[in-house]
Amino acid sequence: MPDSNVSYAIRAYSPEALKEALRKMYLIRKFEEGAEDSYMRGLIHGTMHLSIGQEASAVGSCMSLTDEDKITSTHRGHGHCIAKNADLGRMFAEFFGRETGYCRGRGGSMHIADVEKGNLGANGIVGGGLPIAVGAALSAKRLGTGAVTVCFFGDGANNEGAFHEALNMAAIWKLPVVFVCENNKYGMSTSTERSTAVKNIAERAVAYSMPGVTVDGNDFSAVAEAVDAAVTRARSGDGPSLVENMTYRWRGHSKSDRNRYRTKEEIAAWTERDPIPRMAELLISNKIVTVEEVEALEAEAEDAIKQAIEFANASPAPKVEEAARYVYTEEPVA
Repeated sequence: MPDSNVSYAIRAYSPEALKEALRKMYLIRKFEEGAEDSYMRGLIHGTMHLSIGQEASAVGSCMSLTDEDKITSTHRGHGHCIAKNADLGRMFAEFFGRETGYCRGRGGSMHIADVEKGNLGANGIVGGGLPIAVGAALSAKRLGTGAVTVCFFGDGANNEGAFHEALNMAAIWKLPVVFVCENNKYGMSTSTERSTAVKNIAERAVAYSMPGVTVDGNDFSAVAEAVDAAVTRARSGDGPSLVENMTYRWRGHSKSDRNRYRTKEEIAAWTERDPIPRMAELLISNKIVTVEEVEALEAEAEDAIKQAIEFANASPAPKVEEAARYVYTEEPVA
């Protein structure tokens, strides 16, 4: 019998898988810091939505997924892309508006998709990924593929009609979908306390006859345990679940956010709950890695981001006369 005093992550995953999870968390952090720096240097135009501080939610939620399984993402989706094994160079190329980007430079930060890896795409519409996830799960059930869809959405989306419609239909049809709410406390500048009637968004699961659980979204093991259980339930044909990861974005809603609705003390308190050192300490204390190996993983992540930015910078920009190319599929539909 497994020792209940040992963290779920240590019991559930191999040392190699846990090292890879920590590596991805570092990659997400360094990617977004690199994106922020590139924006400040004028290499990226427009805006972006950073998820610095939310790395455990993205990586922990994707631990039991394969390339055949699907995810739908949000406007704050860089971490989800990396957790689902996206290519860093192609991601930065998309940021920079280059032809080598995932959407040939046409989509930008909020529209990265990688269908080969099961990433059906980020979405600039609040709650926009919810009905897409239901459609993907319905397709998997009808075709009998065994694939599960994980639908990421933010706390702001839980008051959208699409949220209720999606959960209702998924429950009626017992679809293989896991709804993962990344509750970072604010929908733009409006706190969940002011916008949502229930204390925990996961409580809304009962209205749709599905399990709902709220976990510490900065605890990799807690996230993985909750989502793994929901994925297992979905894969076995028992239908959807709702998992709420309580987390926090260290930066503002977007680059135009002046952060006047949060106190410095609140931000500092959440910064102290940084999920990456917590994950590193979990692995060190269980002798999965050494301090030196953790430092090497961080250094490798920094180097990988540097190379990805260099690739993006060296990539060609789209031709003006071809701006409309790739907007619609060029493949004939059978």
